[in-house]
Amino acid sequence: MNKKPLIALLSLLISGTTLWAQNLVKLLPGKDTVTINKHIYGHFAEHLGRCIYDGIYVGEDNKTVPHTNGVRNDVIEALKKLNIPNLRWPGGCFADTYHWKDGIGPKGKRPSIVNTWWGGVTENNSFGTHDFLNMCELLGTEPYLAGNVGSGEVQELADWVQYVNFDGKSPMSDLRRENGRDKPWKVRFWGVGNEAWGCGGNMTPEYYADVYRKYATFMSDWTNNGGLFRIASGANSDNYEWTETLMKKIPKSLVKGLALHHYAVIDWQKKGSATMYTDEQYFKTMKSAWFMNELVEKHSAIMDKYDPKKEIALVVDEWGGWYEVEPGTNPGFLYQQNTMRDAMIAGMTLNIFNNHAERVQMANLAQTVNVLQAVILTEGDKMLVTPTYHVLEMYKVHQDAKLVPIEVNSQNLSFNGESIPAVSASASIAKDGNAHISLVNIDPKKQQEVTIELSDKEYKNLSGRLLTSKKLRDFNSFEKPDYIKPEVFKGGNIKNNQISVTLPPFSVAVLELN
Repeated sequence: MNKKPLIALLSLLISGTTLWAQNLVKLLPGKDTVTINKHIYGHFAEHLGRCIYDGIYVGEDNKTVPHTNGVRNDVIEALKKLNIPNLRWPGGCFADTYHWKDGIGPKGKRPSIVNTWWGGVTENNSFGTHDFLNMCELLGTEPYLAGNVGSGEVQELADWVQYVNFDGKSPMSDLRRENGRDKPWKVRFWGVGNEAWGCGGNMTPEYYADVYRKYATFMSDWTNNGGLFRIASGANSDNYEWTETLMKKIPKSLVKGLALHHYAVIDWQKKGSATMYTDEQYFKTMKSAWFMNELVEKHSAIMDKYDPKKEIALVVDEWGGWYEVEPGTNPGFLYQQNTMRDAMIAGMTLNIFNNHAERVQMANLAQTVNVLQAVILTEGDKMLVTPTYHVLEMYKVHQDAKLVPIEVNSQNLSFNGESIPAVSASASIAKDGNAHISLVNIDPKKQQEVTIELSDKEYKNLSGRLLTSKKLRDFNSFEKPDYIKPEVFKGGNIKNNQISVTLPPFSVAVLELN
């Protein structure tokens, strides 16, 4: 028997297996015409648990925590480093029970309210419209106000728009001036209700579409002279009927954005620990996070039928991981720790948004401080930033950069017969001409070798940053606040316009090329 053909065949099979096992990212040349809107990197601060009170706002009389008008200075400085483009407030479910006039005027005269959604606590409305909008000015970020449709009235929302936006003489602008603010804030982003399918009123999509049309009409004149970016309460995860109905029934002249909410949840009845999760729970979380890609594609396809020019944005204004609260904390406060699993959610999700930037124009991580997948945790006068924070800080290079379309062929992460891609990526070119490629390896045990084929543009120098840790379940604590932080990435090299990268298990890398 001639063994040479057999040897040749075995060599071919081995070679083919090697090629197949390789992760390949291709940058597609000549198609970088879409801008990654910086508003994809937005945040969300709800009157929920310790997000506002004791998180962002400690009160003007606080003597132990440095603050500016009651807002923590350390939180402001940390958020500034993220270049956060917009901040959504006051909810969430809370928005449809919030009456903005309760939160203006002398603080000692403001009525107290009961937060029926989150813990049944009584709050004194000491953090209201002026406090929030002035804080946004400190941050250099655009406010995104969520209006009360569920328990409010059209006039109430119309008055709020006039109060914060009108520069002339009117009852609401005069009231604003009486409360110490002469010039309006000129708020552009407005949510018309929140989760109308659930906590916002348990409405049908047909009914909400009519309600939306009414509210949107009275928020501005018929030409939308104020330039409001009105956002409709959109679908819950894969409720495609909701998106179809709203796109069909709401005229494009009345809407600029359609919301979408999706959380990476294992099981709504048994969400699991934020830190002591099993390998199976980790995989299920990653699978739920990766489902965002399918959601964005399918909701976008429906929107394309009615809006082929993509004039209406898909606004994913609630996303992130959701687990059981930390032991010993109020179940209604949704306080959870933040491990490397959350960094995986953040990196993967932001890659999805970047790659669909033609339709996804805005998104809001839930939530900013001390709630759900927070970027910041506080305890008394102490503050720390989480692994999720570091991902957003690393990814800020994509804000308002030109999207570079890519093709990704990835090995799979498999568990119990199910599989999802182990590697995700996105790429962009900044205004200074430097290219950035963000890579995520969600495999908890295996490093991934990745080959990146660049486009026809020549790059000579490669640098980068890496976020990983010793163990998947590691997190930053108040005892070790800097245990997880980015480091210089040394696992890549560039040659002949091709990059070879070694990604450690459960890691996020952002490469820079020039």
